[in-house]
Amino acid sequence: MPAALAGGRTLADQLFGVKSSDPVTLTAVTCALALVALLAAFLPALRASSIDPVPALRAD
Repeated sequence: MPAALAGGRTLADQLFGVKSSDPVTLTAVTCALALVALLAAFLPALRASSIDPVPALRAD
């Protein structure tokens, strides 16, 4: 959050109609980034859990 606030101050002139420390915007961006991170971790884990581990370990 401190980095987001510092970055918001740096980009304050490019934010039209939104304050650089708007809590709604910071919360929305944080949730969006968390969702993308969860999907990026979940999809490969789901794929890896669908294979049988014994043949996969013997192949290496």
